[in-house]
Amino acid sequence: MRFPLIAVAATMALVACSSAEEAGPIETVEDAWVRLPAVDGRPAAAYFVLDGGESGDTLLAVDSERVATVELHETIMDGEAMRMRPIMSADIPPGETIVFEPGGRHAMLFGIDPEITPGTPITLNFRFDSGRDVSVDAVTVAAGDPPPFDAGSTTDHGAN
Repeated sequence: MRFPLIAVAATMALVACSSAEEAGPIETVEDAWVRLPAVDGRPAAAYFVLDGGESGDTLLAVDSERVATVELHETIMDGEAMRMRPIMSADIPPGETIVFEPGGRHAMLFGIDPEITPGTPITLNFRFDSGRDVSVDAVTVAAGDPPPFDAGSTTDHGAN
């Protein structure tokens, strides 16, 4: 009689663990896309939406096996001109979404694999302060093509 009780207790513990995991955000990165450069050798730009879920998090880095270097940037007004500047991380408060979009925050992809052409998915790896790593396949579009998702803005230095 002891064995069935242990089996029931073990099953209940497994069910409790899986329910707790399902309660958190399953995907923290959505609508990832990359605007390829108009001129070979120039950087591409990546855009995406981050969901803070119930506990929030901080994006520390993005990388890809098909890109030499990825930098997080933001666009700011400097007098009469818009300028880019690097950022070290991006906080995602609990219950909020942070959008990396043309004309705002974005990721610059330097040294992109020349075999990446419009329509070729590229895997982007997102590293968070919580220790969570998320990999997503980003949609790629040509420099002059419209965004595949609602991007919110038409300013896009990645098209240079």
